[in-house]
Amino acid sequence: MLDERVLAERLITYDTSRPDELMSAAGFVQGWLESRDIEVREYDHNGLPVLVAEVGAAAGGGPCVVLHGHLDVVPGRPEQFQPRVEGDRLMGRGAYDMKGGLAAMMCSLKDVERQDRVRVRFVCVPDEESEEIDERSTDGFVKRGLGGDFAITGEPTDLHVGIEAKGVLAMRIDVHGRSAHSSTPWLGDNAVLKAIDVFRAIESLPFTRESSEMFPRPSINLGRIVGGDALNKVPDLCTMAVDVRYLPGQDPGEILEQVRAIPDIDVMRTFIHPPVTVSRTDPYVQALRDAVARSIRGEVMSVGRDGASDAASFIEAGIPAVEFGPAGAGHHGPEEWVSLRSLARYRRALSDFVRVLPLWLEQGAPAPGGLRAVDGGLA
Repeated sequence: MLDERVLAERLITYDTSRPDELMSAAGFVQGWLESRDIEVREYDHNGLPVLVAEVGAAAGGGPCVVLHGHLDVVPGRPEQFQPRVEGDRLMGRGAYDMKGGLAAMMCSLKDVERQDRVRVRFVCVPDEESEEIDERSTDGFVKRGLGGDFAITGEPTDLHVGIEAKGVLAMRIDVHGRSAHSSTPWLGDNAVLKAIDVFRAIESLPFTRESSEMFPRPSINLGRIVGGDALNKVPDLCTMAVDVRYLPGQDPGEILEQVRAIPDIDVMRTFIHPPVTVSRTDPYVQALRDAVARSIRGEVMSVGRDGASDAASFIEAGIPAVEFGPAGAGHHGPEEWVSLRSLARYRRALSDFVRVLPLWLEQGAPAPGGLRAVDGGLA
């Protein structure tokens, strides 16, 4: 029996916030699969490897399901790349987001290789955490026709099925003031102080008061602020990086117009990532919920995600996609961990999903359950 815990621990040891370590980790993933007689194809994207492996039904012989994961992580301290276990918790950078889920996906791929009714395509990408890029590797392989009929991206969801996710709108905002000597600040107009007022004004714009079925509000973060070039001078320019996670149904162009109406600022859109919405009645979604219910006691809910993910690349191509991953906490933080029990359940749910999917596509079945939102997503 393949052990997803051992595999996850090994993946955590690679500091995949660095390109050289990411290349090494991809080589390990490829070697692990090929040593188990699973052929791997490697594609290059901006000098980084994208790995693709397929098992199950022959091409065109059944529905194609994509198991999508990423190797890259946000930077961490050196000790975070030394995995440790505390009870049920596997600790380490990427344990929850998402090397634990990636390990379980790899094991599940081997588990379902002998069934012949569903084509299972495993895709491992190197750049999910990189927000400020024009085209992700996921966009590229979807354009190659490798998107399949349904995709599961293994972002952490605590074993819930994420059918909605907020979009991302990143902005650089230059706030203009007037310089003066620091001994007479009243003769100037301090751009740094104005920047704080501008951010508060953004927080009260009309778009911030909107809600959707699954989210009470969009979220706004001031991620970076830089201003002033001398201690004895009133700063006349301050630059902010603002991250807006907007709701499905909101127009990012309208949000930009509302922000640009604030006086004495220049606004540049630096990054945009669309939201995700998938019908809860989609037969693939219902089959997945059914499979999850086999591994978890209690009600299985479809949920919304406060963060964004590569699921949007599939949605844009007309392919239904959800986020679904193991349980844990602390992703991008100092004490990141994933539940070892949930890794086993996650692996089992993926395998059960592949096995029950043909029945759902042929005849369907009811899948009751409520909806709620959970935290998580991209950096």
